[in-house]
Amino acid sequence: MFMPLVIPVRPGQSASGERSQAIPDGASQDAAPAPSRPLPAAQVATIAQLRARIARIERSHDAAAPARSLPLGIPAIDQALPGGGIALGALHEAASAGADTEHAAAATLFVAGLLARLDGPVLWVLRQADLFAPGLAGAGLQPNRVIFVEAGKAVLAVMEEGLRHAALAAVVGEPAGRISLVASRRLHLAAERTGVLAILIRRSASFDDPALATPSAAVTRWRIAVLPSPPALPEAPETPGLGRARWRLDLTRCRGGEPGSWIAEACDAAGRLGLVPDIADRPHPSRLSA
Repeated sequence: MFMPLVIPVRPGQSASGERSQAIPDGASQDAAPAPSRPLPAAQVATIAQLRARIARIERSHDAAAPARSLPLGIPAIDQALPGGGIALGALHEAASAGADTEHAAAATLFVAGLLARLDGPVLWVLRQADLFAPGLAGAGLQPNRVIFVEAGKAVLAVMEEGLRHAALAAVVGEPAGRISLVASRRLHLAAERTGVLAILIRRSASFDDPALATPSAAVTRWRIAVLPSPPALPEAPETPGLGRARWRLDLTRCRGGEPGSWIAEACDAAGRLGLVPDIADRPHPSRLSA
């Protein structure tokens, strides 16, 4: 024989399971809700400022100029990059590989070669004054075009301030240690607003430092490794001297594109990369199998 199960009702809850609100004595359930209190004048002004700021941001995105890019001059690399080159008005990262990770000599010359083919002054923000400025001329970037700033621990802050000035061609920074995603995002947005190229040269005492691979808002991330130079005269290897320096360019991250690795000749006095002759003349694998 089954007995009916009676579930007790909690205080403040109806039998149907819905909570009921206590009604003060003398108040009616049909009474109109109390009018909302007006916001203080300070909050009203703050909301108005936020709305105006959002409207400006939306207008700036709607009226944004078409993306510009700087080709590297090697078709195989430019075809892998969205827009056919290094995007201007965006943040990029470059670091050396191997033993050069600490001093970033190859990465510095790679960046200098890019900037040599831009017009206008360049702001170069250093943590400490350890850059040999005349060496940039070897990659085509004349030192009289560069404004050097020794910023200590404030490298990122100085970069962000420099990116607000559209008269600059580029802003380069050499911070130390880990860079947060938020900090890199701020740099990218600042570059996007003015169209100024932003480049971070990453350095570390360890070539496999995890800080070099942390998430970043950078559009591209490059690792440049120094390779042995060929003989001065490839047809006469016994001739003393060395040929043009060679780099392995590793594109480890590319937003909207595909990573890749290429061997190229280092930047010349005009900032141009070169395609390695013996690789350029090598037949395509499909032809060898034909």
